[in-house]
Amino acid sequence: MIKIKLGIELRYDIAPPGSDLIFNIHAAHTRQQMITQESLQISQALIPQIHTDKSTSNRYLRLSAAPGPLTVRYGATVALHHHIAQPEQISEIPVARLPMDVMGYVYPSRYCQSDQLHRLAVAEFGHLWQGYSRVQAIQEWVQRRVKFTNNASNSNTSALETLRDGVGICRDFAHLMIALCRAVNIPARFTTGIDYGADPALGPTDFHAYVEVYLGHRWYIFDPSGTAIPMGFVRFGTGRDAADVAYATIFGTVTSALPLITVEALAAPHAVMPYACREALSTDE
Repeated sequence: MIKIKLGIELRYDIAPPGSDLIFNIHAAHTRQQMITQESLQISQALIPQIHTDKSTSNRYLRLSAAPGPLTVRYGATVALHHHIAQPEQISEIPVARLPMDVMGYVYPSRYCQSDQLHRLAVAEFGHLWQGYSRVQAIQEWVQRRVKFTNNASNSNTSALETLRDGVGICRDFAHLMIALCRAVNIPARFTTGIDYGADPALGPTDFHAYVEVYLGHRWYIFDPSGTAIPMGFVRFGTGRDAADVAYATIFGTVTSALPLITVEALAAPHAVMPYACREALSTDE
């Protein structure tokens, strides 16, 4: 078991006549990612609405804010009970045997144009053994061709643009890896959390984008940017790409400050500290 404590503070100045905001900053609650403590503080006297998507376990906080300052603070302690498997024992699932709720993660999406990368993906990865090691090869290929560079992209940058430019942040690495996996019929989804274990030289603790790939009837974790430690990832949201799981969606005019985020692993009975491992990890159901 891994025990992670996290905190998020989001600060806004809401312009008249007010704004509606939807946040995806709550830790997902699954059988293998269990929330043992949780808190939510909102500076305005608002009644929050929290909705859980049954198909993804994504949790959404909805607020209608009045003009003026707004601060949202979320904290949680989460116990991660990873499913751990040996990579060489994990195979791909043929399309004909994929569950229907997984099929949507094989198709192209807004930022992951897998249909336009099919020829490249087949040439590079089509000859490889169809299993976990092929997905590892895709991840390593992306890491060789893309350099992690802050402020090198924007919220509209797609997988094709990242491939062309060769630079990006975690979001861009994730989109490119997802697109290449889907191009060879491997379901892959965009996942959000916090960059546990990232080098402080990259900047303050931040939200993090990584990838989950469907292999052996389970979603396994991959970190194509290679900047953090997957064993310490707490999942917030999953979707086809970043358009599905923005940490904040705002309807109205606001100004915002940079998020203030903390994350740490806790020493506790029967708990271990996260480390970089070669085994395959999943916090799927």
